[in-house]
This record gives sequence, structure tokens and C-alpha cells, in this order.
Amino acid sequence: MINRSIEAAIQERVGKYPVITITGPRQSGKTTLIKKLFPTWPFFNLEDPETLERFSQDPKAIFSQSHTIVIDEIQRLPILLSYIQVIVDEDPKARFILSGSHNLLMMENVSQTLAGRTTIFYLLPLSYEELSSTDYSGQDLNESIYKGGYPRIYNSGIEPEWFFQDYLATYVERDVRQIKNIGNLNLFSRFIAICASQIGQPINYSNLANAVGINLRTVNSWLSILETSYIVYRLSPYHKNFKKRITKTAKLYFFDTGLACSLLRIPGVEALDKYYQRGSIFENFIINEVLKTRYNAGKRPDLYFWQDHKKNEIDLIIDKGIELQPIEIKSSSTFRSDYFKNIRKFASISDMPLKTPAVIYGGDNNWESEDGILLSWRNLSELDLN
Repeated sequence: MINRSIEAAIQERVGKYPVITITGPRQSGKTTLIKKLFPTWPFFNLEDPETLERFSQDPKAIFSQSHTIVIDEIQRLPILLSYIQVIVDEDPKARFILSGSHNLLMMENVSQTLAGRTTIFYLLPLSYEELSSTDYSGQDLNESIYKGGYPRIYNSGIEPEWFFQDYLATYVERDVRQIKNIGNLNLFSRFIAICASQIGQPINYSNLANAVGINLRTVNSWLSILETSYIVYRLSPYHKNFKKRITKTAKLYFFDTGLACSLLRIPGVEALDKYYQRGSIFENFIINEVLKTRYNAGKRPDLYFWQDHKKNEIDLIIDKGIELQPIEIKSSSTFRSDYFKNIRKFASISDMPLKTPAVIYGGDNNWESEDGILLSWRNLSELDLN
């Protein structure tokens, strides 16, 4: 079993909140994590038809047996949240662990019913740092990108090609129907693949609509479904404290680069080196690693990018409230002197102090300059991202 970096943050909050909610993509390891951290707690998985039926018919009977319970896939029966609200309000010793996979469906209900009673954690697929303490610590950059981070690929030795084909088939045929009944699933599958071709690009909703043959309303609806189920996310532009014009369009990224590679039909690790979008996929990989670091520490992401009207751009900005941390991402394995050019530009116009500006690149060496730190992709954990 691979140790998860989020464990310490979860354990720190046990007892401080009556309810701990853990969400994230399907098969990201939520159930395994919960069983490891809370092995003696009664465990109920609502994916099991018999368990779902028992809770549906008589939830009070189950809750009367214990107020220290784990309920997995809670979004399958949202009415249970109302019962839990009453229990934790009446019993100060009540403790619940809730988990689920569908972000929007679950979190809307959790936020409305358990406001002020729960702390929320987001468990994403394995990070490079988590894998570095396993037998897979030696895998190179392309292999890390191509395999992605879903635990079953590593724990069960499943070939990435097989895993992602099955994952997508299950997702489209089952999970999508639970979120919204889409009539043309083939068209929706094509939409997902086209989204993969737009990684790291400002989202052009009209182009997406024309490429798939759908209207703009459907594009927005389907993007929301992909976000709800942790397939993609939108990175918003940073716009505070700048007087000059900047872009206002979000960029599109995938929560797992292995899934993106599968959708792009990249035939293997070796082919990735020659793939024309490798730079964008590497950028997606690094942003994911930062996102996982923030979530694993129990923090909000607060991640943005910045681009002005002259196309000066910073790939990633972490907003830390009183300071900003700009990060440029370069897939090349060799350093060039102009890598810090946009960081210097950003520093000259920002109204907030900058903390440890950095360039993350595909090489192996670290180097410090007056403009910031050049850091190997392998050493991202050396950068203070919290």
C-alpha cells in the first residue's frame, strides 16, 4: 500500500470537526485511505446494493447502533446528510467520515446541509512525491506523465492503455448517466477527446462547439460535467492588482496526464517525446503536482495563471494572500537564459511581493539566480508551495 501525503492533514483534524468529508476522482484511493486511517470504524459503502437498501429503508436503525461511522459514496443517498446534521448537533461525541466521487452532486449537498460541521479534503491520484518512496521512484519524466497517478496502475501492475480504456468506458457509460442523462454518449466521448487536445490553452467555447457539432450551452454543460467528475479543471487568470489589460479566459487542464495521453491516443512512453503537444502536457503535469501538494496539505489551491495583452505570461501563480509565487514551466531538459524573462516582467508590475519565483523544467539540475530558482521537475517538493 502506498502511503498518501494527505494522511497527516486528515488525522490532525479528526476530533476537531464532527464530520470529515473526503472527495476526489473515482479510483483515486479514497476507500483504501479511509480503511487505513480508520480501521475500527463501522464502514458502509453505498455502492453496495444491500447497504444502499438498508440505509434507504431504515437509516435511524443503523445510526442508532453507532455515531462513529464511515459512509462511502454518500452522494448515492443525500438524505443521510440531514440525519447526520441532527446527530452531530445533538451528540457532541458523534464522528462521521464521508466520501464520494461526484464533486458537484456531493459538495452542493454537503455544503448546504453540513455547513460549519465538516472539513473537506480532496484526494487526487498519486503524486510524484508519493511514488518516490516506492519501487517506482526511478521512473523518468515521460513515464511519469504517461502513466499518470491512478493507484491501480501501480498496485496491480495494470498497463496504462488497459486501465484508461476501461476507466473511460465505465465513466461514460455509468458515471455520466448518474450526473446527467446525455442522449448521445458517442458525441460526449468525442468531446472529452477534443478537450484533451486543448490542454494548456485558453478555452475557446465556439471552437469546441464547432468541432463536436453542439451548441455553446451544451459545451458549458458538458465542461461542468467533466469538472464535476474530476476529469478536467479550469485554471482562472489572475487579475488582481494590475492596471494593464489581461486575458479573462480560463485555461483547460486534466486532473491526470495519463488519462489525457490515452485520450490523445499517444501509443506509448517513447512516442511522448516526439508528440507535438508534449510541452503542454508537461505543463499540465507540473500544475497537477502543485495542485496535489496544496490539497494534500489541506489547503485551498489558490492557483492561477497570468497573461497580459502582449502575451507576456506566467504559467502558474499561487496566491498566498499577502504575497504571490510565480512559477514558469519549461519542458526542455536544458536551461536557457530567457526562462526568467516573464518572471522579471511580472515582478516589475506586480503590486504584491513575490515569494521564491521559480522555473520548473525538464532537466535534472537546480540553480539559483537573482530572479529566482531553476528547479528540476524531480525536485518540486523542495519548493515551499504552502
